[in-house]
Amino acid sequence: MNPFVYNSHAARIVFGVGSVDRIAAEIERLGAERAVVLCTPHQRSQAEAIAKRLGDRAAGIFDEAEMHVPIEVARKARAAASALRADCAVAVGGGSTIGLGKAIALASGLPILAVPTTYAGSEVTSIYGLTEGGLKRTGRDDRVLPRTVIYDPSLTLTLPLSLTVTSAINAIAHAAEGLYAADGNPVISLMAEEGIRASAAALNPLTKDPSDLQARSDALYGAWLCGTVLGAVTMGLHHKLCHTLGGTFNLPHAQVHTVILPHALKYNAQAAPGAMRRIASALGSADAAAGVQDLARQHGAPVSLREIGMAASDLDHAADLAVSNPYPNPRPLERAALRALLQRAYDGASPG
Repeated sequence: MNPFVYNSHAARIVFGVGSVDRIAAEIERLGAERAVVLCTPHQRSQAEAIAKRLGDRAAGIFDEAEMHVPIEVARKARAAASALRADCAVAVGGGSTIGLGKAIALASGLPILAVPTTYAGSEVTSIYGLTEGGLKRTGRDDRVLPRTVIYDPSLTLTLPLSLTVTSAINAIAHAAEGLYAADGNPVISLMAEEGIRASAAALNPLTKDPSDLQARSDALYGAWLCGTVLGAVTMGLHHKLCHTLGGTFNLPHAQVHTVILPHALKYNAQAAPGAMRRIASALGSADAAAGVQDLARQHGAPVSLREIGMAASDLDHAADLAVSNPYPNPRPLERAALRALLQRAYDGASPG
């Protein structure tokens, strides 16, 4: 066995149908008394339901979370939390809302309790992202790791099927890159493989019946494992491309992951054959890259950058940005090869 280092980034996990009913007790456990509840505009009703459960511990609601956490929104949310005299934040939603909570915590140290309603996985990581001047900057800081995460599958029942699929594949992307991470380890690899398996297996029953609570539970379980992988090791080419495309060109986060992942895996396939075998096995496929794209096609998810709003004229700029800063990846970054990868992704072609 190769030498490795394993660091645990522990958060308190409360999992199960009905676990959201414990939210007031969990806030009390944090020693907090005034919680600002964060959400996107369209999830206002869910935030109001959470605030109602909190009773006197709810200081107010901030409902302006946006994709990729624009710095202007982060500053406004920080000011709102301060004005409300909040001593903790409750982030209700997906990566956009949880990312906003992290932006508040980064500046103030305010503890976060996360209530995920998608399969983004960022709720169990110390990774944050902020977009300013058309560029998304990411980093890691232990202050932004939510102290408690409440996983209640019933809260994901309103997640549209289209977003259910792309969100699950987004989760799979975290685990897939964890399997070839330069700082990987056996524990994380086991979590990654099981996370991919659970996330992929949940999609067939959910396509037949989006209200299947057992399948929703399996998808959320997979998201937790995949998110844990994301938080424990360093991501490579796939995540770099997705941050570039999402932050610079304002493309939807989960859909970008869904489109790019097969192509990023194919790019790295020969340099990480062991990881590819494990990914393919977890998907029940003969090939990792093709298996991911087949999963997306089978469930009606987008497979091209064109269909999610990318302009062909921006592909050259995206390739330039992708090689502008060094980062770990099994295969060296080659500008021409990355430009060809982006073209295939734009066209919705097979990975290779």
